[in-house]
Amino acid sequence: MASPRTITIVALSMALGLFFVFMGTIKLTPRLSKDAYGEMKRAYKSYLKALPGLKKLGISAVFLRKTIGSLELACGIVLTLVPGRPRDVANFLLLLLVLIVLFFHQLVGDPLKRYAHALVFGILLTCRLLISRQPEEESQDKKSTGDENGDLQRDPRKMKVS
Repeated sequence: MASPRTITIVALSMALGLFFVFMGTIKLTPRLSKDAYGEMKRAYKSYLKALPGLKKLGISAVFLRKTIGSLELACGIVLTLVPGRPRDVANFLLLLLVLIVLFFHQLVGDPLKRYAHALVFGILLTCRLLISRQPEEESQDKKSTGDENGDLQRDPRKMKVS
């Protein structure tokens, strides 16, 4: 049977991965929701206006939106489907993207209701990363069968029956 830690990591990975696949797709194409796609286009234009340094570097609102959307989509797929270390890397990249998006929202002065989802998913990504980086606990059976020398540990309350 899988440990509660493993179940938690898999559940968080699946839920977060699917969310970011959805959000990345919305940033890239109007097929899922024309209204949400139009809102994303408008939002990224306002982010670029608030950061004139990006415009000087030749970064357009379309390039910024498509880059962030593509990263969200790719990392969401990895978080959902790929086990092991790549999941943690995708988790970390998504956490960085969430921080960037939160910075953009603060920069343009958006109200909390416009970026509350980013805060929640940032916290969930942080929790998933912290849980996945904790070492696996040894089972009680391994602890009670022997110490480092291979000798049986003795419980003074138990008697040996032969």
